[in-house]
Amino acid sequence: MTTEALALEKKARKLPAVERERLAERLLAEMEDEPLTAVDKAWVAEAERRFSAWKRRETKAVAATKALADIRKELRR
Repeated sequence: MTTEALALEKKARKLPAVERERLAERLLAEMEDEPLTAVDKAWVAEAERRFSAWKRRETKAVAATKALADIRKELRR
């Protein structure tokens, strides 16, 4: 992030939670009209591929706690 963006973030963190939430909502609402980046498109395609496989019962769901534990274990190797 730029220095200006980091300074704005620092200021925003000092706002009450309700104000931070409103600010975040307004900023995100403006992003809805922005075109997706190539990375965003790839993530959407991957999420859709995984969801379709799950609906066809080709894969099964894993609890988030187990998935995160497995990832942490793998990262320690």
